[in-house]
Amino acid sequence: MSTSTPEESRSSSDDVCTPDALLHSAPPRDVTPEDLVMAAGRDVTPKNLDWARQKLESEGSAAVEKLLP
Repeated sequence: MSTSTPEESRSSSDDVCTPDALLHSAPPRDVTPEDLVMAAGRDVTPKNLDWARQKLESEGSAAVEKLLP
């Protein structure tokens, strides 16, 4: 069992943040209404698909970025 503190066991690489350019939540292809519904945590139903289509028409693929971290 280690008796070191978290600060003592932390390496200098733990202090490095991941650059924003490497953080992606959107799929590498076009976002589909099904993608948006699932990202919102909703069931894939006709009503939710209509909601997603409208959101994609107004916001484009960026709509999914607003839902995912």
